[in-house]
Amino acid sequence: MADQDAYIGEDKRPTGTPVIRWEEPPEGPVVVLLDQTRLPAEEVELVCTDAPALVEAIRSLSVRGAPLLGIAGAYGVALAAARGFDVDEAAAALEGARPTAVNLAVGVRRAASAYRSALAAEGDLGAAAAAALAAARALHREDAEASGRMAEHGLALLDELLPGGGHRILTHCNTGALVSGGEGTAFAVALRAHRAGRLRRLWVDETRPLLQGARLTAYEAARSGMAYTLLTDSAAGSLFAAGEVDAVLVGADRIAADGSVANKVGSYPLAVLARYHHVPFIVVAPLTTVDPETPDGAAIEVEQRPGYEVTEVTAPQVPVTGAGGGSAVAPLGTQAYNPAFDVTPPELVTAVVTEEGVVSPVTAEALAELCARSRRVTTSQ
Repeated sequence: MADQDAYIGEDKRPTGTPVIRWEEPPEGPVVVLLDQTRLPAEEVELVCTDAPALVEAIRSLSVRGAPLLGIAGAYGVALAAARGFDVDEAAAALEGARPTAVNLAVGVRRAASAYRSALAAEGDLGAAAAAALAAARALHREDAEASGRMAEHGLALLDELLPGGGHRILTHCNTGALVSGGEGTAFAVALRAHRAGRLRRLWVDETRPLLQGARLTAYEAARSGMAYTLLTDSAAGSLFAAGEVDAVLVGADRIAADGSVANKVGSYPLAVLARYHHVPFIVVAPLTTVDPETPDGAAIEVEQRPGYEVTEVTAPQVPVTGAGGGSAVAPLGTQAYNPAFDVTPPELVTAVVTEEGVVSPVTAEALAELCARSRRVTTSQ
């Protein structure tokens, strides 16, 4: 039977298809994903019957975005447990699928810990598998709830910094419901502003080389009825110079203990532009993205993607001429530099918005206090 733990109402989903769900057909449990590489042309689902299939979906970006990767990782552990595979092996493979996004490791470890604790307590594989699935579902639900609270805190901050509404927000990559158990992180703030009648324009960075902004954020904005405009990443500077940007809102894949933020490559240049033009640069991310074990930005492992993502373009109905399955746009043999992320130092970040509140200015002490306060609240419940 289908898992009914879908945490976004049908009227709020950016697509007609859940981004991720657990199902239990007669042939055995599966994790079903919306294949984000096929958007916006078509909504196609991937059915993962084991952890290796889910690892491949993560690496190929069929499923992506820090919060959703955490959820997917947890469901992957539950899938391995339910189907009788080696849980430790599956957990290691899932955790290593994308090294920069800390949420993936958090989700994997949470489900694996639940599995091991139940197995040690009861000695029953079925009970342990059920515990892993319960942990994954709990994470899914918590992320949806966190999304709503981030949107609330984020809009309150925008209204404080920019009284009067009419916000013109620039965003980068994709941070909506496609990356979340709820309505997203940075995009959720813009969506809340839109619903409140306080969003004048959403500027959507194309986000090269894989065009997550053009393919996914514009897709979500259009389906939500938002006023949005797409631009190439290199056009952002002219927008700032023309005074057309009131705030920059981005997500994060990992926030180090000192407040350094790893996010989709291209975020750091936006932070520099924002500082020069006296525009707030705001990071919106759940507390699971804060990694106290990573001391600073230099310690963040930045994923390097294949060069063909830069030397080729992939689009529906475009002839395949490149080795990576796309159409070549550079001479054969061209070397490409293709980091998936860059790191923005805390001094360029105006605020970090989490489900537990806002950190501004962004310092190691303020982040540590917010995390500690959250742990105290969770323990007391």
